[in-house]
Amino acid sequence: MTIIDILQSTRTMSYEFYPPREADGIPAVFRAIERLAPYNPDFISVTYGAGGTTRSFTEEIAIKTQQETDCTVMAHITCAGQSQEQLDGVLGRLQDAGIENLIALRGDAPAGESDFVAEEGGFAHATDLMKHISAEFNFCLAGACYPEGHVSSPNLVTDMEHTKWKVAAGAKFLITQMFYENDDFHDFVKRARAVGIDVPIIAGVLPVLSTAQIRRFTQLCGVNIPPKLEAILQKYSEDDNGMREAGIEYATEQVQDLWKQGVQGVHFYALNRSYSISKILDNLNLPGHIPQ
Repeated sequence: MTIIDILQSTRTMSYEFYPPREADGIPAVFRAIERLAPYNPDFISVTYGAGGTTRSFTEEIAIKTQQETDCTVMAHITCAGQSQEQLDGVLGRLQDAGIENLIALRGDAPAGESDFVAEEGGFAHATDLMKHISAEFNFCLAGACYPEGHVSSPNLVTDMEHTKWKVAAGAKFLITQMFYENDDFHDFVKRARAVGIDVPIIAGVLPVLSTAQIRRFTQLCGVNIPPKLEAILQKYSEDDNGMREAGIEYATEQVQDLWKQGVQGVHFYALNRSYSISKILDNLNLPGHIPQ
């Protein structure tokens, strides 16, 4: 089933996993997927590795999950490290395996590089990749968006213009980068609607697992840490277990507010772990996602 069809009838709950660096880590990913399956996600996504690495594991996990579980799968694909011919090979295999949903991204620069450089014969921007996929394949496409602006965008106006291009290139819905101040999400949706973006916008939520983790992630992605969260990070700076529990509470409150405000979907960045997500979902009791 396509995710846009699901979004037309319900507000969605979903989560994202990433491929391990080595093949022997793949079973752990499936264990996490299985532990969260009782919550009946509307879909799950599987990322590409940084710089396009581990993409064969992405295919393996996405295809096996699609074919051997009841989950609707959204595979990631990026421009990074691949020519058009190589990308077409991946896209063809995913389509042949029955995967109908795809999120197309530019991808990160290779490790140690500050600037993204397109592979020879490849694509430099997510919009170029999306146009190609829309013209040559039959996927329900998603695009990424950034409530506080992409870290490389000069300003929010330019960032919103790029977001609009993604929709014009074929994105049927958008999923946001993580954020920790819900007003940033609500403001983004308001600005998007004002420029004519009318596709569903799903909120991306990353529960905090440790102070070091979230400081690293937010710095890399240009995400603001609001005062309330900053106080929590300082309190549990040397206590990862305490921070994990506080992160569960913080994310629960985030999603409760988003749901109350009518968010069209919530997408949890699971980081291949199930504990925090399961506890948050237990707290939320979202319609259709209460395990029996």
